[in-house]
Amino acid sequence: MHASDTAPDAVKILISGGFGVGKTTMVSSISEIAPLRTEETLTEASAGVDDLTGVEKKATTTVALDFGRITLTPDLVLYLFGTPGQQRFWFMWNDLAQGALGGVVMVDTRRLESSFAAIDFFEQRGIPFVVGANSFDGRQFYSAEQIRSALSLGPGIHVTIFDARDRSSCRDILLTLVEHVIATITASA
Repeated sequence: MHASDTAPDAVKILISGGFGVGKTTMVSSISEIAPLRTEETLTEASAGVDDLTGVEKKATTTVALDFGRITLTPDLVLYLFGTPGQQRFWFMWNDLAQGALGGVVMVDTRRLESSFAAIDFFEQRGIPFVVGANSFDGRQFYSAEQIRSALSLGPGIHVTIFDARDRSSCRDILLTLVEHVIATITASA
């Protein structure tokens, strides 16, 4: 049997983070298939429930998940599951995490406090993850080391500055995650 006769390895990856950090944008930017999105319009009913500080112009929100797929190599396909960001939907994270080999925790440096729940989620479950600081408006005012310090991350957690709107930038952070997952699995074997 030749390598081309076998199906590629399929890996489940979570794209997580707080409300409005760009998870849907990332999945949409990188997916080679039309992404599945469960976005709904923000309504008056969410007033006082969803904190729009820093994302006042946000008009929609993910209520279940985002789903996309990217073939990194002929032997490796990543299935991307974007989590909802609002606290009222966090109960879904446990189900979405089942079978995930790793995750990207997206952060918005204008609202770092919205990132701690996602970081805690991955740490408590022992799921390898990397942190991606989304560059809104194409700018990032902090270095990766400043972000690492602000989030109290250990040296083993990769922090990458990227742009969720840019396909190659998203691919690069996913490659960093895959390398991190392989290193973590190898180290624990």
